[in-house]
Amino acid sequence: MRVYLDNAATTPLDKEVLETMLPFMTEFYGNPSSIHTHGREVRSAIEKSRKTIAQLLNTSPAEIVFTSGGTEADNTAIRCSIEALGIKHAISSPIEHHAVLHTLESLHKAGRIQLHMVEVDKKGYINLNHLEELLKQYPKSLVSLMHANNEIGNVTDIQLAGELCRQHGAIFHSDTVQTMGHFRHDLQKLPVDFIVGAAHKFHGPKGVGFLYINAQNRIQPFIHGGSQERNMRGGTENVYGIIGLAKALEIAYRDMDEHQQHIQRLKSRMIAKLQTEIEGIAFNGDPIQSDKSLYTVLNVSLPIAEVGEMLLFNLDINKISASGGSACTSGSEIGSHVLRSIHANPERASVRFSFSKFNTEQEIDFAVQTLAEMYKKEKVA
Repeated sequence: MRVYLDNAATTPLDKEVLETMLPFMTEFYGNPSSIHTHGREVRSAIEKSRKTIAQLLNTSPAEIVFTSGGTEADNTAIRCSIEALGIKHAISSPIEHHAVLHTLESLHKAGRIQLHMVEVDKKGYINLNHLEELLKQYPKSLVSLMHANNEIGNVTDIQLAGELCRQHGAIFHSDTVQTMGHFRHDLQKLPVDFIVGAAHKFHGPKGVGFLYINAQNRIQPFIHGGSQERNMRGGTENVYGIIGLAKALEIAYRDMDEHQQHIQRLKSRMIAKLQTEIEGIAFNGDPIQSDKSLYTVLNVSLPIAEVGEMLLFNLDINKISASGGSACTSGSEIGSHVLRSIHANPERASVRFSFSKFNTEQEIDFAVQTLAEMYKKEKVA
């Protein structure tokens, strides 16, 4: 048995999605910008996909722009809004994905913006009171806060964060890569200017995603070229990727309640068994509060000296695929900026297990048993 528990990194492609994509790899091959029949039939499929996504998110198709994934979508939202809207201050948190943090830091170093960080507590929660203080001091900022953290799973109340942004005339961008396809987003009710999605996080293909741009915000393209995507992104569209993205999101919304219950049971099972099998086990973030924690992610803090890449390497040898690391920075091991930001114990090894609809209770039990045996060996040594 080989167990895959790294679904926050990427998920396996759903066979139903692949079946939908295949005709656009062979039979429907026209360039969607061409005016002949071959091109028009592909253009029609792209627009049908855009409409599907817009309906699921309760917004207009004109507000959906296809991209190469979450990183490009984040960069487009951040860089282009700052340039087009004359933004001088940005507010974010130290636990954001690097697609957001590195983008904002590069703009700060270039003198384009002043960057301010919202406080985060030891469990990984964003201090929304501090956000409000920063907004009072720096109104009309760009605020970028992720919906759920990709490493520890903490969920931020982006409804409240968005309302605070509205009150202070701020632009609100949320990296929703980890929650897209796992939570429902109603963009008629959610006060947000930009959100993003990446198909491979919810059993779609890699290399395709989208950016939602609230129609009230007028920005220029991040990638210039042709007139594709209503002049918002140059370059021939990733046709079969877009088809797969729409189908994967459609399946995710169709089966979301069932899959959420299944995955939450797996996560709860792993928590309970780890607490029984490993003395001194702890968790980064706040996974016990299921309403405040992403049900697909569990970050485990282990009382062993073995850290970072060695832990993941030994898990891999034992047929378990996971990710994570320690909070420390030593030698070539940079460690996790998220764990450092919440002041996780650098003497403890950490590993992130992340689940999908395809995982089973048998796999969870195997992973816990393997980890417990590794811990016992380390303790004896």
